[in-house]
Amino acid sequence: MTNYLRFCSSSREFTLVPLPFGRGCGGCLAAARTIYSQLYTRPSQPRIGSVTTSNFVPRMFRAHQLFPRPRVEDIPATVLEELEQLFSDGQTSLRPGMKIGVTVGSRGIAEIATIARAAVDFFKSLRIEAFIIAAMGSHGGATAEGQRSLIAHYGVTEDAMGCPVRCEMETLSLGRGAADVEVFMARTAWESDGILLLNRIKPHTDFKGKIESGLAKICAIGLGKLEGAREYHSRIFDLGLEQAIRIATEKILATGKIIGGLGILENAYHETARLAAVPVSCFFDTEEKLLLEAKGLMGRLPFDEVDLLICDRIGKNISGTGLDTNIIGRSVHGYIQGVPWIEGMPAIHRIFVRDLSEETDGNGVGMGLADFSTSRMMQKVDQRVTQLNAFTARTPFGAKQPALLATDREAIATALSTCRPRAEGPLVVHIQDTLALECVSLSEAFLPAARSTSSLEVLSDPEPMRFDSEGWMRSPFQGVADSKLHAES
Repeated sequence: MTNYLRFCSSSREFTLVPLPFGRGCGGCLAAARTIYSQLYTRPSQPRIGSVTTSNFVPRMFRAHQLFPRPRVEDIPATVLEELEQLFSDGQTSLRPGMKIGVTVGSRGIAEIATIARAAVDFFKSLRIEAFIIAAMGSHGGATAEGQRSLIAHYGVTEDAMGCPVRCEMETLSLGRGAADVEVFMARTAWESDGILLLNRIKPHTDFKGKIESGLAKICAIGLGKLEGAREYHSRIFDLGLEQAIRIATEKILATGKIIGGLGILENAYHETARLAAVPVSCFFDTEEKLLLEAKGLMGRLPFDEVDLLICDRIGKNISGTGLDTNIIGRSVHGYIQGVPWIEGMPAIHRIFVRDLSEETDGNGVGMGLADFSTSRMMQKVDQRVTQLNAFTARTPFGAKQPALLATDREAIATALSTCRPRAEGPLVVHIQDTLALECVSLSEAFLPAARSTSSLEVLSDPEPMRFDSEGWMRSPFQGVADSKLHAES
């Protein structure tokens, strides 16, 4: 009698089944089992992190970067001066009893609570009923509670501001502007007697143009809430985000609801460098000039080629993309390791992100720009909030998950094992985040260049990275004081 082989997928075993004709081969069962074991038996999966035999981590030294440092010494007085100038021309009539909103967004802006309170106090001195309006598009999970929680991290609360904080998400459509862009505005803003746009002006992380991140953006996307953010980001494929923002802002300005703007510029030390009144009459021209000034104040990494960038934390309070793409040279629409997104930006081969900031409330957008992280960080990521933000911005790449390792030490060693070897050792830069670049930790291979760089002050000799008994790093940025980097005691 002839036999044939039948494979059982559940038991993964072959059995001989007789056929009613011919002769079978008694040795075929053993042969088939041998072939199957060679083809289908897989090695046991290693635990996360045990993917490289290398445990090498370089010695690091601490350094201090020197950047231009203009600074506003008296913020409340400067806010008062700028707002008095803004409304001195008589074009906007401020009357007692008016209801005026002051925008606050989701970005981590130095002294935002102090600046916003000073603006509120200016209006209250004129017997105007001022209020804070949360203006951050889809951020904060696109809920009123989420947006209220987010700005509360910055000290913007009703008690601190001395006025109501309005976070309602309802919008109304103002119709369509040029290129058929539908324009949305928060109902709270529409029902007010006027809105003062308050925001930091800086280079955007998704696109480049004459206006990027600033007053026009908070006007269009911020006050547009979720509906506005979705509409304008959907036009990146035909118009580009800059043009969509400009069209929306033009239509909103035409309603007369915007009474002016107060632009904030920061230096590389995350300090308020300038506060500038922006009249509606020359809105775009003024913002374009302020953006050029802001670009000259930005911080940067001390060197343009980096094998591994270690970043202690990412978050929406640090950058709209979690990691500032202007600092890391990677685009939210995809990147090639070691190839700058735009000429002049650094070439970084690998990025390891250690944690989320507390202020980001679980929003891990930007983690897709990193190559490595740990399971501990991923446990803090709120996937719904992260994906909502990334998908609304049409940048799903930012919500991708990096390769996860068991500990900081294993992540660093693994990342370095994937970099090209250098005789002088790997080029490693360690930063707290992409907003705090004054204090850095650099691998020993950078020491000769660092000593000959006038904008870099070497603070220590190279020393081993410090880890606890479980392999978690003891960050050198715990204990930064007096604008110098001190090791953790």
